[in-house]
Amino acid sequence: MLSDGLACFAGVSASGCLHIPIIASGRKPNALPEFRWINTVLGNVKASLSDAYPAFDFSKYAGRYLTAIAYRFNRRFQLNRLPERLRVATLATGPRPEAWLQLADDSC
Repeated sequence: MLSDGLACFAGVSASGCLHIPIIASGRKPNALPEFRWINTVLGNVKASLSDAYPAFDFSKYAGRYLTAIAYRFNRRFQLNRLPERLRVATLATGPRPEAWLQLADDSC
């Protein structure tokens, strides 16, 4: 496991896992190849939120937006199967009354 060297990661080593801290020492993390992937992921999440949902109230629908992003992120290596999986899920769910749909808004 790689991290930025925070003290809280001492527990990772204490549990018997290999931990290699990477100290930036004044360098920008995006200049370090070890952290390039997280910068890419965070940049993609930020771009998809600001581009896809600019006209919506983010605070009201944040849970839904982040769930949609997590769904796509977890299936990023199977993008060609995504439309079929969504179709199957839609057909399997079937029609729902409005009260059932409102439960998602009430839980936020």
